[in-house]
Amino acid sequence: MSRSQNIRAAFVFVSPAAAVALAISGLPLIYIFYTSLDGPNFSLTFFGEVLRSRLFSQTLSTTLKISFYSSTLSLLIGYIVALHLARQSPSRRTLLLTLVLLPFWTSVLVKCFAFTVILGRTGIINSLLSYATGTQVAIPLVLNRVGVMVGMTNYLAPFVVFPILASLLAIDSSVYRAAQIMGARPARIFWTVTLPLSMPGVFAAASSAFVMALSFFIIPALLGGPKDAMLSNLVDFYTRETLDWNMASAVGVLLLGMVLIVAVPFLVWKQRASRVE
Repeated sequence: MSRSQNIRAAFVFVSPAAAVALAISGLPLIYIFYTSLDGPNFSLTFFGEVLRSRLFSQTLSTTLKISFYSSTLSLLIGYIVALHLARQSPSRRTLLLTLVLLPFWTSVLVKCFAFTVILGRTGIINSLLSYATGTQVAIPLVLNRVGVMVGMTNYLAPFVVFPILASLLAIDSSVYRAAQIMGARPARIFWTVTLPLSMPGVFAAASSAFVMALSFFIIPALLGGPKDAMLSNLVDFYTRETLDWNMASAVGVLLLGMVLIVAVPFLVWKQRASRVE
């Protein structure tokens, strides 16, 4: 079957789901754009107010910092896990992948409340430290940036593992044998063979993790403090506190634009890479 036939066949199967998704999300998105432009007035006034707002600039800076740090930390943890999984036998790898999937079986809301129990001032970690030191320990690990990073890394790490694992498994084992025959040590093999050949998976994982991190709402709201609010929390502030739907829509459109700026170049690169292959 040719490539064009594969595309047509995929379109036939995907089009019903795409139509349903478009019907569910398309109209609300159109209404959000319409509201952000001040309805029938079609004005950019609210975008100007948002961009001039100090609250927006601070929240934008916080969003970018948290997204970058959490996706980077998830990438490091996910790469280590994926590298370990790639070196296992297929049967053992299947068992370990089940453990990687465990976080998906629990609601993010439930996990946030679990982290408050673990990281709280009288939580498990501080209680163990207090017992070990014989003094009262109350390290602030929640309702601040630490809690947000822990919660977001826990959520993002499984998404990072799978694309990196796919790239690692695609590396021909004969490349490793050739490097060993040439006298390369394990560390050199990793830096000169494994890491470069796994970069497509790393790039895919980093892009997807950063895009997901940009739109987080529940984790910063429950595990973060006032200084850890992200753009999604700002939308919630405008809709529930100030009841300013125009400003909320403008922030939402800008957030969507940020996501597209990151996601579209990756999709274009991936499409070109698949054509080359």
